[in-house]
Amino acid sequence: MNHLKGIHHVTAITSNAEKNYEFFTYVLGMRLVKKTVNQDDIQTYHLFFADDKGSAGTDMTFFDFPGIPKGTHGNDEIYKSSFRVPTDKAIDYWKERFDRLGVSHSGIQELFGKKTLSFVDFDDQQYQLISDELNKGVPSGTPWQKGPIPLEYAITGLGPIFVRFSQFDYFKELMERVLLFKEIAQEGNLHLFEGGEGGNGAQVVVEDNTELPPARQGYGTVHHAAFRVENRAVLDEWTSRMESFGFTTSGYVDRHFFESLYARVTPQILFEFATDGPGFMGDEPYETLGEKLSLPPFLESRREQIERDVRPIDTMRSDKVFNKE
Repeated sequence: MNHLKGIHHVTAITSNAEKNYEFFTYVLGMRLVKKTVNQDDIQTYHLFFADDKGSAGTDMTFFDFPGIPKGTHGNDEIYKSSFRVPTDKAIDYWKERFDRLGVSHSGIQELFGKKTLSFVDFDDQQYQLISDELNKGVPSGTPWQKGPIPLEYAITGLGPIFVRFSQFDYFKELMERVLLFKEIAQEGNLHLFEGGEGGNGAQVVVEDNTELPPARQGYGTVHHAAFRVENRAVLDEWTSRMESFGFTTSGYVDRHFFESLYARVTPQILFEFATDGPGFMGDEPYETLGEKLSLPPFLESRREQIERDVRPIDTMRSDKVFNKE
């Protein structure tokens, strides 16, 4: 059985695509590599922020469903996403940057032997920066070369995702028996699971919590998280595996930028399995990634209608010079 390679992407919900673009571009210095629409709800933007090249394992993506209410954090949810930075010194840089820009954060902490900094955005979406200084395992990506963050401190990819669930024994069995991860550490009620080559890019933190009420999905919460697989053949293996354990799956889904499979593993936690390719540069050159509204071929004939239905967002960056600070 081909094991999962690590975290592929995390998709969350924002209240405002424009503010989301501003925060990720100018505060976090992540590159918008694709501006498209939700393929299942074409009135909704889908924005992909990633490393310089849009590499698998680096992208945080967002839906902005019109009229959706604010979500509440609680049990039965993926409640925090992580971003990798190169060193402990980078964590210090980000604390100073967040203080200067008024970004709410927890202060620098240590978790499972790694230096971290948790913070939230304007929607109370929860994130963590994690240092790769002592990391071994899945390589990270390439920082946005022309972005506003000094390259030695910039975000390079995704780190561990955090899951909260009241029935820990069930989730442990899911992680180990079904998804083939291994529990490698525990701190309090947090359990660290690792898959693939291991390290920050292939970890899931599961919080054993029986006290909080169920979360309610809305803006400020995570929609789903995806794990990396090499190609379609391996994706089909995972379809068969998930179904053999009794999970209902979406079956094969062609997302154009990658190929996918979805399975709901708890009432509110949705996991996706996604191929590393084809990637984001098939319809846009490297220099102008994310600057036009990109549509998969099956939606191209409806471009005129879609462009009427979604408001324009100016994401031009190729004509700008960012001062690294």
